[in-house]
Amino acid sequence: TEATELCNVVAVLPGRSDRRVYVSGHYDTVARRGDGTFDWSRWDNPAPGANDDGSGTVLTMEVARVLAQSGLEFDATLVFVAFVAEEEGLVGASLHASRAAREGWRIDAVFNNDIIGNSRGGNGILDSHTVRVFSEDPMDSPSRQLARFIRRQAAAYAPTQKVRLIAREDRFGRGGDHTAFNRQGFAGVRFSEARENYSRQHTADDTMEGVDFAYLARNAQVNAGAVATLAMAPAAPEVQGRQGPMLGRGESGYDAALRWEPSPGAVAYRVVWREAWIPDWEFERHVEGATQLTLENLSIDDYVFGVAAVDADGHESLVAAYVRPPRPRADVRQSGR
Repeated sequence: TEATELCNVVAVLPGRSDRRVYVSGHYDTVARRGDGTFDWSRWDNPAPGANDDGSGTVLTMEVARVLAQSGLEFDATLVFVAFVAEEEGLVGASLHASRAAREGWRIDAVFNNDIIGNSRGGNGILDSHTVRVFSEDPMDSPSRQLARFIRRQAAAYAPTQKVRLIAREDRFGRGGDHTAFNRQGFAGVRFSEARENYSRQHTADDTMEGVDFAYLARNAQVNAGAVATLAMAPAAPEVQGRQGPMLGRGESGYDAALRWEPSPGAVAYRVVWREAWIPDWEFERHVEGATQLTLENLSIDDYVFGVAAVDADGHESLVAAYVRPPRPRADVRQSGR
């Protein structure tokens, strides 16, 4: 065997802080042989990869171009990446995410775009106004908060494109470069088209004829609106204290008493809550001039709470949720007699 050097292609748009927001696709591609198997030794096997993942790569490039030429000033640094060797086991993304965790990089979000340009499914169904966003469990994981944020921003910046949230890390039995970041504790989501055509994935038929460029442009708009808003917003407030979430029952013992640390650059906060069984935020309260709020007669057992920071221009951060990590499983054994 011969060693091969693999390179991620990275472009950086510096912001004022060390916070990072990523937009990504992968530029490698692969195609099956006629019998449906892969021959990894045949580098001359036709594999155009227009949709998987040329679509995500050019979307990343276009969002980079638009935001670099926008004249906007960002608090967070924007990182645009075309990852290598996704098809060979998330190689480029895994090495990058591992380094980020090892060196303590402050990555707020990873917007991964993979198979994002086809609007007609292999079953003939056309859907050119919906994009799926996958996020990992549990319900209030960092990636789930990112997914909710994306849908909220899309309603403002890309109203003709519906964001359909999927409560799983990826498609059934599948994965993508965001998975590598999730494994390191970063908030990562996957954007993918609403209707897939599997005959154009990992085959020689994955050509430009299978890409709907108007649909791809709308998906780029969804990305750009959410990325820009997040990068201009303050950092999410800190809601975890030394003893856990800064959430109590108030003086009455029957209220929800929330506290949080001030977020630099924030002029207000958006407090949100929902019944614990509901997947998205139901209620909200705008708070100015304070870093605490008591909600009367709301049981902290029945509701989930969160808070986002808002700057003077209305840009808001991700929601920081008041949640506890799962308790470790107790190893209880019965002794025999």
